[in-house]
Order: sequence, then structure tokens, then C-alpha cells
Amino acid sequence: MTADHAGAPAYVVGVDAGGTRTRAVLAPLSGGPPLGEGRGGPGNALSVSEADLTRHLAAALAAAVPPELRGRVVAVAGGFAGASRPPADEPGHLRAHAALTAALRRTGIGAGAVEVHGDAEVAFASAPGGPADGIAVIAGTGAVAVRVTGRVCGATAGGDGWLLGDDGSGFWMGREAVRAALRAADGRGGPTTLTRSVGHALGVPPDVLPPVPYDGTGWDRERREAYRMRLLPAVMGRHPVGLAELAPLVATAAVDGDAVAGAVLATAADHLTDLVHALAPRPGERIVLTGGLLGPTGPLTPPLLSRLGPLDLTPALVPDGCRGAVTLARLAARGLSRR
Repeated sequence: MTADHAGAPAYVVGVDAGGTRTRAVLAPLSGGPPLGEGRGGPGNALSVSEADLTRHLAAALAAAVPPELRGRVVAVAGGFAGASRPPADEPGHLRAHAALTAALRRTGIGAGAVEVHGDAEVAFASAPGGPADGIAVIAGTGAVAVRVTGRVCGATAGGDGWLLGDDGSGFWMGREAVRAALRAADGRGGPTTLTRSVGHALGVPPDVLPPVPYDGTGWDRERREAYRMRLLPAVMGRHPVGLAELAPLVATAAVDGDAVAGAVLATAADHLTDLVHALAPRPGERIVLTGGLLGPTGPLTPPLLSRLGPLDLTPALVPDGCRGAVTLARLAARGLSRR
């Protein structure tokens, strides 16, 4: 299939819109690696306004697709956190589709097929061979596990957002890091390097931070109180989801042997394991792990794989859902050509 230019190659665009960022990639319809990539702001279809979502998508699309190729894009598939494929009247789906359509119009991309999927659907399709059935686990800003059947999400475990769930997510780990820091400051918890690293990340003045190395001594009560009084407004003055930015501090401290951070990391892996068990996995079936905390280099990947070992699953580690979004866009283009 080609675009309107007779004999000219046609292209597809895959979009992966998550809680922290939006990515768009341009790829040939006929196959092969991506030719262009663009990034934008957060893309959660439930927590980001339609206007902001449109703007973030347009920024990513404009950077991914050169102006001279925008008339040759025949299909676009987007995977959105906070959206699902069926039913089509689901609020996240409606907002994602409206924003994606507006962003394409704004950038002059007139694709014949435009599809909206959940982020788990494109993540699962990113596994080698573009599988259609199995389980996907995403742990980034949020955390969710879904059963995918025929490339469509079915049963879901977790993914209830920062207020009601997302245990084991980046937000959850960041919140636990702050809680550990506060407990160490007021005497309820043991010493942890998170007290200093979290305080530094949130702008607490150096003269208030605990000394290095910190073994529970050398940090007087006055400085502890000053620490708390600086840390609390720094946390309360930002959107709660922003705590996900502190998750890497937990991973780093755990690797360095901090017992408190290690316990947080282990508990996060336990939460993700519970998500998988809730979907009644079958021996041998495919499970895709992705997101900022999972995937090929994610800090939660080794402990989660260890916990899932007895289930005898077939794991695939993918960095994000862009490859799967391209796969689904190519399938959409082929369906369009058969009409």
C-alpha cells in the first residue's frame, strides 16, 4: 500500500503516551526500523486535559515526522495510559482519540486509519513477533497488569491511579522514599541515605541535611525539625504524581546497600507479583514487562522475575510501547487496504 503519491513509499506512526512522557515514531509501512522520533509531555488520557494532551501529542508528532513525509502517513496507532480500546465510549478512549485527531490535524498528517489502544496493548505488541495473547505488566509512574486476548485488553489488575492504587509504581516508591525520610527525621525509623538524597532532590538546604555518613547520630533535634519543615511544603506544593521522580533514588540506595531502600524495592516487587497472580497466569504463556521500572534495565525486573520463576512463564522485556504501536499501525493500514 502506498500513500497518495503514486509509487512513493508509505509510512506509519506509532505513539506511546504514558504518565511521564509521550513518544512518537515514524516507520516505513513495508517494515524496518523507525526513521524518526519525537517526544512530548505526559500522555495519560485521564489525568491530562484534552488541550494539554493535544499539545503534547502535536509536539511529538511534529518532531517525529518531517513535513515532506506527513502526506505519506497512512496509519497511526496510539497507546495511551488511562485509555482502553473497547468500549469506544470509555472516557479515556474518547479523550485520547479526540486529542490524537486534533494533533494530527494540527501537524498536517492525514492518515486514513487512526486507532487508539491502551498502553498495555501497545506494550504487549512490542514483544518479539508482535504476540496477540498473554499478560503485560507496566510499572512506571503507575503500575498495572492486564491480560491481552486478540491484541485487546481484557482483565485488569491494579492501575487504579495514585490516589487509589498503583502499588509498586514509581509514584508509590517515591512516596515511600519521602515517608522513610520523614520517619528517620522524627525518630520513628532507622537511618537511611534516602533522608539526604530525598531532601537534596526537593531543595532542602545543605546545612539542614543529615551528615555524611549518617548512622543516626550527629543530626540534632533542631536540624531534624528544620528538615521536616522544609521537606513537607516541598512535597505538598507539587502534584502527587511528581513523587515518581524520586523512585530512582530508591533503586540507587538499594544497590548501595541501604536496608530501608532495599525493603522498599522488595515490597514494590511483591506488589507487582500480586498483580500477576490476580490474572491467573498459565504455565508457558507470554508475559511482557515494560515501563521505567521494568523492561531490559528496570530496577524491579530482576526481583520480579525471581518471584515469577515458579510460574514458568515466558518473559519478554521491552523498553516501551513504541515498537508495538508501530506493529498495530501497520496492521491498521493493511485492514484499510482491504476495505
